[in-house]
Amino acid sequence: MSLFRRLLAAALTVCLWIPLAGASAAASRPLEEGQPMSLTSPSAILAETSTGTVIFEKNADERREAASITKLMTALLVFEAIDRGDVGLDDQVIVSPNAAAMKGSQALLDANTAYPLRDLLRTTIMSSANDSAVALAEYLCGTEEAFVQRMNARAQELGMVNTRYVNATGYPQSGQYTTARDVMLLSCEVSRHDMYFDYSSVWIDTLVHPSGRVTDLTNTNRLVRFYEGCDGFKTGSTDAAKYCLSATVSRNGMRLVAVVLGTPVSQTRFDEARAMLNYGFASYQRTVIARGGDLLGESLPVRNGSADSVELALGSGLSMLLRTGQASQLKLEVSLPENVEAPIEKGDVLGIVSVLLDGQVVAKLNCVAAGDVPRVGWLEGLERIANNWR
Repeated sequence: MSLFRRLLAAALTVCLWIPLAGASAAASRPLEEGQPMSLTSPSAILAETSTGTVIFEKNADERREAASITKLMTALLVFEAIDRGDVGLDDQVIVSPNAAAMKGSQALLDANTAYPLRDLLRTTIMSSANDSAVALAEYLCGTEEAFVQRMNARAQELGMVNTRYVNATGYPQSGQYTTARDVMLLSCEVSRHDMYFDYSSVWIDTLVHPSGRVTDLTNTNRLVRFYEGCDGFKTGSTDAAKYCLSATVSRNGMRLVAVVLGTPVSQTRFDEARAMLNYGFASYQRTVIARGGDLLGESLPVRNGSADSVELALGSGLSMLLRTGQASQLKLEVSLPENVEAPIEKGDVLGIVSVLLDGQVVAKLNCVAAGDVPRVGWLEGLERIANNWR
């Protein structure tokens, strides 16, 4: 029996009906106030990626530079272009002299030479290659400037309200900033693309250039090598940004992301991200409470329908991040009208299931009709009247 069915069987309460359109999630404030550990990083946040639930944070909305973590947005736009069919992994991308001349970390691309898009993408993600990132930006939008406009537009769509991009690489340039919260939001969106992890989880690799020359590649994220289960996201460092990291691990059906920005020592960013992730996995679990379409085991009377009642189901599913052992504190309340008028179509919203934790409503799900109940026809209606007179 699922957790939802156990809770429903133990706490079924029929209340007055309060109309609600769709499911409403709990408030987005962190699950914990303050930080449960000492962090030297000026800004930090720990969250679960599928729901974006924040476990704890520190100065998460403080604007800072994040250096090459910027490339997460560059990679995201490439993945989304692949999904739309605009570009393909086997596309041959000619590297412009402008891209090949990028400073900072590089894949040492040859100018005026065609590289498979997949090689530019993996070197951007794995070894933080600025030349590869700009080559991708130019291929998608013609110029890096046009690509940056798309980066900023996508950031706004994701709710990254404290982010402004100036280039596709994160290389130091005036006017570029983000926050730990915005990096977390971006990381959560990137995690929806499984292909990303094909590249970000590789520790050592090589790039064979069209000329036959070979460049050795090493992942800039040391946790991929030295922390079990880490398979992404991205590092960044400049004099202004100091040392930054967005790191992720997936265990037992739950993926967490730890973001630290502005850490003064390189190794400290890895140590503090590891400590945050350890705390998250030790203290929390992702619990599936209900699945969309689950039958409630309840029916609702129907007036003037071809059937006397309609079965009820959940309109959507719900999973929550809970402290270990906290699931026992969950309760459910079902709110329904006394009856409904036909016709009823499958999926029509008929009531609400409120999810309570420690007596507080943390989520609401729609109760919907599990099937159709047409209005009774006039012949059937006459027959019912006749039967009632017998």
